Amino acid sequence: MREVAELAGVSVAAVSRYLNGGYISGDKAARIQDAIDKTGYVRSNQARSLRTGSTRLVGVVVPKINSESISRLTAGVSEALQAAGYQMLLANTANDPACEIEYLELLQRYPVDGIILAGTVITPAHERFFTAASTPVVVTGQYVEGCNCVYFDDYEAARDMGRHAAHVSSGPVAYIGVTRGDAAAGVSREDGFRAGLADEGVMLGEGMYRESPFSVDGGYECACELLNMTPRPCFIGCATDTIAAGALRALTEAGVENPTCRVSGFGDNQLLRTLSGGIATIHFGYKTCGATAARMTLDAIGSGAPDTLRQVKLKHSVILD
Repeated sequence: MREVAELAGVSVAAVSRYLNGGYISGDKAARIQDAIDKTGYVRSNQARSLRTGSTRLVGVVVPKINSESISRLTAGVSEALQAAGYQMLLANTANDPACEIEYLELLQRYPVDGIILAGTVITPAHERFFTAASTPVVVTGQYVEGCNCVYFDDYEAARDMGRHAAHVSSGPVAYIGVTRGDAAAGVSREDGFRAGLADEGVMLGEGMYRESPFSVDGGYECACELLNMTPRPCFIGCATDTIAAGALRALTEAGVENPTCRVSGFGDNQLLRTLSGGIATIHFGYKTCGATAARMTLDAIGSGAPDTLRQVKLKHSVILD
C-alpha cells in the first residue's frame, strides 16, 4: 500500500480510504487507481479483516460438485453475493458428514463472514456446531430446528408423486430411496411417496423397496434387482433424478419400454429430460433457494445478529411425463 501511496503522491491513509469505499476527491481517486494498475497491488483479505472486522467472504459447503441441483444452488448463491460485493469460497465434501464438520470449523476459523451449508445428513456434531457457531450459518435443503434454513416440502412433493404413480399404474409400484439419515431426500420423500399411494388405496409392491447411494450406478443396480422380480413393477419411483437415470438404463437394457414400466424422480434434471424425453419429476427452485440463502446470510451479517432465526419453505411443482 505504501508503494501505491508514493506513486500516487498521496498518504497511505488516503489509499486506505479509497480501498474501503471512503470519500476521496476525484483527482486523488484517479491517481490512486492508476498507481494500483501500474503496481498490480492486490488487497489482502486478512488485512482488511483486521481493519474492518469483515472479509466479505461467505463459505459454501456442498456434498458434491458434479450435481446439477448443486450447480443451480451455487449459481443462485454466487449471483446474490456478487451483487452485494461478496465472494464465495466453495468446499466439496463428497457426501461425507465428518468432512462437512471439518470444513465448517475451518471456515469459521478462516474466518468468513457467513457460512451456507447444502445439508444432507445432519448429525449431532452438526447440531453442536450450529448451536455454538459465532458466524451466521444458513442450511439449505433441510429443515433444521433452531437453525436458519431454506428448504422444500419434500414430503408433500413426494406425496404428489405417489398419487401420480397410483393413477398411472396397473400393477406393482416400486421405490428406490436413499439413506434415512438424510431427513429430506431419505425420510420425507419415501414417507411422502408411500402416503400418496395410500391416498389412492395403493401400497408398494411386496419387497419392492430398495436403498441406493446418490448415484446413477446405484439406481441401475437397484432397478436391475426390481426388474428380476415376478411380477415386475410397472412404476419405479426414485428419490433423485440421478438414481432415476440409472433406473432408465436398466429398463433399456432389459428391453422394457414406457408405459410398460414408468420411472419418476426428483430434481428436474435438464440433461436427463433432454436425453430421455422426460420423466415424471419434481421441480425444486434450487437457484432461488441459493439466492434466498445468500440474502438471508447477508441479512444476518449486516444486522450483526446471527442468532435471529429465519426459516423459509419454498414451493415445488410436479412435472409429469
